[in-house]
Amino acid sequence: MEAAFFDLDKTVIAKASMVAFSRRFRTAGMIDRRVLAVAVWNGLLFRWLGADEKRMRKFRESTLRITKGWDHAVVSALVRDALVDVIEPIVYAEALDLMQMHREAGRLVFLVSASPEEIVTPLADHLGADAAVASRAVLDAEGHYTGEVELYAYGHEKVIAIERIAATHGIDLDASWAYSDSITDEPMLRAVGHPRAVNPDRELARLAAEEGWPVLHFTDLTAAPTPVRDRLRHPNRPFAVGATVLTIVGAIGVVWWSTRRRRAG
Repeated sequence: MEAAFFDLDKTVIAKASMVAFSRRFRTAGMIDRRVLAVAVWNGLLFRWLGADEKRMRKFRESTLRITKGWDHAVVSALVRDALVDVIEPIVYAEALDLMQMHREAGRLVFLVSASPEEIVTPLADHLGADAAVASRAVLDAEGHYTGEVELYAYGHEKVIAIERIAATHGIDLDASWAYSDSITDEPMLRAVGHPRAVNPDRELARLAAEEGWPVLHFTDLTAAPTPVRDRLRHPNRPFAVGATVLTIVGAIGVVWWSTRRRRAG
């Protein structure tokens, strides 16, 4: 069995998924202009300076502190209700074509993202991925965020998740593919036999050149006549897990949680 592992932000979709939902968060009264501006600025810093481990840890720790007490159900419902309108216009057609190509070759397709499961889980289902790895915050008994984290689906933690999936489903990683835009996914790219850099940041572009990895440039967005779900059809194959999501318990994605503030009351 072979598989294809896709990073989400800037690889399958053109924006950071958390930023893509920012207008809906603001409409719902969950963020204000100042917080949104900070989130966008942080996203630009990550893009141009690189999202190295030190920066990610700093932002993660600062944003987790303000999540304590937020209602998980409210966040999840907002994302589900807005998913089609927010995501379909920013999905790369090239990513969909690659997913379909891998399916037709009998491979499993996974989303592997440090973004929160509240976004990645329904998006994986919507895009027809076989399963997903995502980050998840710790919740208390009432379903509110505690502001704590057990594991963050980032960097080498993605490799751990992929290796567990491979062991469970008999996937040959040396014969599998991985796609990402970020140098932070170097461990995931090295974990497979066919790494691909997609719209790479500066450091990943340099690494790809050094290693001879193919570089793909996605530009075609699918805000088009054919809805995403109509384009994605699973072929018959021996193993299919539908839209099941394999979630890695972890932290909330940095940029999204940077845009959230505690709800009054």
